Amino acid sequence: MSFCTLLSEDLGMDKKKVKDYMTYDVVSIDLHSTAKDVIEKIQRTNHDGFPVVDGEVVVGYISARDLLFIPTGAPVEQVMSGNLIVADPEMDINDAARVIFRSGIQKLPVVDEKNHLLGIISNSDVIRSQIEHVSPEKVFNFITTLKKLYGVDPTLDRGTVPVNELLPTQSKIYEDELEGRMYEIKKGLAEPIIVVRRPGKIILVDGHHRAIAAKRLGITALDAYIIEIREDIELGMERTAQAMNLKTLDDVQVLDYARHPLVAITHRLVKR
Repeated sequence: MSFCTLLSEDLGMDKKKVKDYMTYDVVSIDLHSTAKDVIEKIQRTNHDGFPVVDGEVVVGYISARDLLFIPTGAPVEQVMSGNLIVADPEMDINDAARVIFRSGIQKLPVVDEKNHLLGIISNSDVIRSQIEHVSPEKVFNFITTLKKLYGVDPTLDRGTVPVNELLPTQSKIYEDELEGRMYEIKKGLAEPIIVVRRPGKIILVDGHHRAIAAKRLGITALDAYIIEIREDIELGMERTAQAMNLKTLDDVQVLDYARHPLVAITHRLVKR
């Protein structure tokens, strides 16, 4: 099977849906409430806004900024945003992402065909769905690079690889992303990792968060795009792994998100 056929069929089979990432336990506000009720609910839940419902039907959305300079006794119906953009649970997550980022809306209520509230999808949910996203271009580009650098003619297959035999090539991952990958694996949403298999080695190219998430969950084999090289040659990424003293997934450092390099840089700039 050709590279193009394999990737286009695999990546088009199980598209991620809004229902896979939305929050089902939604806090809403009744249409007949007041601004005071909303303020109290914000204080109790630490949320910054709520879908407004009339019975079970979504009729608007009210956020903390809608309450600025508003009397506490003001009816929610007069303060809320009534021109509401909503999402269907079967909507492709990428389409939801376009709506969220182009409209500037941070959260979309998810409704059924009768406009009943089912859940809510936020920009952070969308971001979680996109981290370590596998694209055909990513696989194609890597195969092309291997051909140019080593003069090899790799083959591509889809299969499973043993987690404990993976050679990592990335020294650090982040705890918050790791939690997202564990969530996806539990729900059966995780995309394949990308590996190079050559004689005696299975080299992890892409998907370190997924691989370590699987290891934490006690999963022994992972779905993968396997780029097979018949020649027994040492790749540059193997030498890099050796330089970083990476031999198994246990050697990869898991960092708290607050220790992300960009956060540290921002902190230093602020101190100046």
